[in-house]
This record gives sequence, structure tokens and C-alpha cells, in this order.
Amino acid sequence: MILGASYDSVEANARFAAKFDFPFILLCDRDKALAKAYGAFDPGSPDYPKRAAFVIRGGKIRHAFEKVKAAEFPGELLALLKSE
Repeated sequence: MILGASYDSVEANARFAAKFDFPFILLCDRDKALAKAYGAFDPGSPDYPKRAAFVIRGGKIRHAFEKVKAAEFPGELLALLKSE
């Protein structure tokens, strides 16, 4: 399962997901609790989360991508998943 998260409202996330035809759920993290729990909250830029991604298996973080670049991330993730 793939989940995304954003600080935006339900309505804004729904528009964004529809615009880009996301095949995954986009969660709303309005209080930034999820970002803080996963280390994606940036106190120096509190209105924008860090772009990070996590592979979670069995309820545990198995791999963390700390600085996700949208153009490169799909290939990096696919390579990791193929190597497991």
C-alpha cells in the first residue's frame, strides 16, 4: 500500500490528487503530527514538510529516503524493492 501525506486540507488534497491522477491515498496532516513522528517536520520551514519517504513492513520502518527528489525517487524505490 502507498500513502502520501500533506499539510493541506481534505479539499486541497482531493483537488491535487485528482489533478495528477494519484493511484494512492493522500492523507491530511493538518496538525503536523505525522510529519513530526517521522522526522519530516522542518522547524526552519514549518509550513512545508521535508520530502521524505519510508518503506514500512510489519509495522517497522525498513528504509527511509530522507531527501526525496520527485524525478529520481520512483527509480530509487523500484531498485530497492527489486533488491529485497
